[in-house]
Amino acid sequence: MNTEPAKADPEDVARKVAAAPGLKLPPPPSYDLQPDGRVANYRMQNMGLQRKLRNRIGQVLYNLIVTHIPFHFIRQGFLRLFGATIGGNSCIMLGTTILDIEFLTVGDNTSIGSRCLLDARAGLYIGNDVTIASDVQIIGGGHDVNHPDFLPVPIPTVVSDYAWIASRAMVLPSLIGRGGVVAAQAVVTKDIGVCEIVGGVPAKVIGKRDPEALKYTGGYRPLFC
Repeated sequence: MNTEPAKADPEDVARKVAAAPGLKLPPPPSYDLQPDGRVANYRMQNMGLQRKLRNRIGQVLYNLIVTHIPFHFIRQGFLRLFGATIGGNSCIMLGTTILDIEFLTVGDNTSIGSRCLLDARAGLYIGNDVTIASDVQIIGGGHDVNHPDFLPVPIPTVVSDYAWIASRAMVLPSLIGRGGVVAAQAVVTKDIGVCEIVGGVPAKVIGKRDPEALKYTGGYRPLFC
């Protein structure tokens, strides 16, 4: 049995960083490998106590209280205070849960709907003019099911400019290309190419978007939402 914990593919991570230079990656995991092959002192992010405590406090306060305050400037001001990068004229609507605020990046004119899950524990980049509908879940990794300690495997996700993710879709760690579209309730398990339209479980290509249509400005930002 291979007892060395699984890790994100370095080539996959490098490709995502090249596609989104603004992607913020957390420190890599750290652990002690025991003589019997088990893992002790596992840390998904190898960071100091003060930084870890700050991130945890920000996450708990946001997800329990701040995300339900019906004013964009309060919610986004709080997220920026705790390290998130959020561009101009963008919004994250009420009730959205965010994991590891520090490693979240959102571009300009991007709209993220209500009750979403944004898992940024491995780094999450969402580009400009992106539309993410309500109840979407973006997951930041998985678990090593073949390891006796069932350890997490953090993997970053990139959602490129002009992407649209429709209601109740789930996005597993991947790279969604510019102008990519994810149909409602689809489950994305692999990368989506430029202007590809995908749907189903698991998501497969069902169409192609006209790249000449990507000229609009997003930024839907309704009051008290």
